[in-house]
Amino acid sequence: MKGLEEQAAGALTSLLQEVPAIKIREVNIEPDGPDRGIDILAKINVAGRRYSIVCEVKSSGQPRYVRTGLLQLRNYAAHHEPGSLPVFIAPYLSAEARALCRDEKVGFLDLEGNARLVFDGVFIDRLVPTRPAAARRELKSLFKPKSARVLRVLLRDPKRAWRVAELAEAAQVSFGHVSNVRSGLIDNEWAELSEEGLVLSRPDDLLDAWRDAYESPAAKREGFYTTLHGKSFDDAARRVLGSKSVSGQIALASFSAAQWLAPYGRTVMHYFYAEEDAIDRLKRELKLAPAQKGENVVVMVPKDNGLFLDAVEPAPGAVCTSPLQTYLDLAQAGERGLEAADHLRREKLSWK
Repeated sequence: MKGLEEQAAGALTSLLQEVPAIKIREVNIEPDGPDRGIDILAKINVAGRRYSIVCEVKSSGQPRYVRTGLLQLRNYAAHHEPGSLPVFIAPYLSAEARALCRDEKVGFLDLEGNARLVFDGVFIDRLVPTRPAAARRELKSLFKPKSARVLRVLLRDPKRAWRVAELAEAAQVSFGHVSNVRSGLIDNEWAELSEEGLVLSRPDDLLDAWRDAYESPAAKREGFYTTLHGKSFDDAARRVLGSKSVSGQIALASFSAAQWLAPYGRTVMHYFYAEEDAIDRLKRELKLAPAQKGENVVVMVPKDNGLFLDAVEPAPGAVCTSPLQTYLDLAQAGERGLEAADHLRREKLSWK
C-alpha cells in the first residue's frame, strides 16, 4: 500500500498543479502506525483561503470498497478535520464507483486519469475513455463460459437466495468457481449475502455489464442453404428440435429464437446453436446444402454447452436459447439486433 499511496500522492499533486489558482502548501502521506482513517492529507491555498484535502486510498475501486472508503472519509472529516475536502483515490474507478462518490459529494481521483474535485471556485471534472487491462480482465472473467453458467442460474430467478452447493449443482460447476463468481458479484454490489444465501440485488445492472462485455461464444460457424421456407421450415425445425430421444442438443438462436420469445420482425436468415453430433440430423431434416453463397441458415457449434442449460420451449418443439442468451446475442447483431434485444428485454427480462 505504501507504494500505491506514493503514486496517489503524486497523482493528486499533479492534478492540483494543473489549476493556477491552487497553491500547494504540503502533501503528506500518513506515517506508518495506527490507522487514523485517512492516507493522504494535503493543504492548499486558493484565493487567500486555506483548505485541507483528506484522501482515502484503496487498492481496489470496486463499489464495495468505495463505499467503505467513503464512510472512513466522512468519519475522519467529522471528527478530525471539519470543513475538509474528502477525496477517494484508487487505481481505477468505474462509472458506478464514480457515481457513488458524486452521490456522497466526495471528490475522486484514479491513476488512469479520471478525476473530480469541486469546491469554492474550483471545478475539476475529467473522464478518460481507457480502462486498465487488469480491470478489463477482471470483469471479463466474470462472464466467461463457466462463470456464465452461474449467472444464468441466478438471473433465471433473481429474487431467490442460493447456497454455494445449490448453485454449483444447478450450474454444473465446482464450489470454487461459484465462490469466485460470488465474490465478483458482491464486490460490484450486484449481489448480497442474506441468511438464506446469495441473492442478486441489482440484476439489471449485472445484465447491463454483461451485455457491454459480452463476446459471442467460441464456436465453429457453418453456413447452409435450404429451399424450405415459412410454415414448412418451421414445421421441419420443430420436428428436429423436439427429437429428445436422440443425441446432440439443438436450439434456435438470435433472431430465430426471438421470433418465438418476443416477435419483433422477421428475417430471411435462420440461426441455430447445435452440438457437433446433431449437425447431420439438422442437415437431413432441414434439407441443408453447403452454401457457396446466399446462405440462409447459420449453425454455430459452441465449445461450451452451458448455453443449452437454460434453453426454453415456448411452443412444442420450438426449443430456443433462453431469453437471456437470446438478448445477449441480439445486442451484438447491429442496430436492428439491438432494437430486437431491447424489445425482448422489456417483454421477458424485466425484474422491477
